[in-house]
Amino acid sequence: MKKPKELMISENLSFLRKQYHYTLEEVADKLSVTRQTAAQWETGEALPDVVTIVSLADFYDVTVNDLVRFDEKKAGSKIPPKGKHMFGIVKIQERGQVVIPKDARTIFKINKGDSFVLLGDESPESFGLALIPVELFLGLSDELLKKLRNGMGEKEQS
Repeated sequence: MKKPKELMISENLSFLRKQYHYTLEEVADKLSVTRQTAAQWETGEALPDVVTIVSLADFYDVTVNDLVRFDEKKAGSKIPPKGKHMFGIVKIQERGQVVIPKDARTIFKINKGDSFVLLGDESPESFGLALIPVELFLGLSDELLKKLRNGMGEKEQS
């Protein structure tokens, strides 16, 4: 079976199975198909039906679009889990500015003038920076304060 160039499903199925250390038998059992059918999907000899593609995307925790079309060579990264994104490389400008890529601004609804809290972690296992919308951060902070106050109140009563 010849497939259009833009379909990457067979490569992505093979990559994901190996990434999760599943055997063809395990995938076939999970999806109630034969081992041969699962193997044919990975070699491109056959394509799963739409319902099975949705099941495969759920099984591997990726979007259907990424499962079918994600091109590792073009993206320069591995297929991401659902809801996780890599938008490319950004450079810090002369005065410390960072340009957030348009795709990221669109997905996260970031507009000119929006404010964020910049958090950082220096520990080697989770080193990095994070931007969190001010409203979300303040909401989380208020919730944490309430929980802390409730916890202290309970200790004082006992």
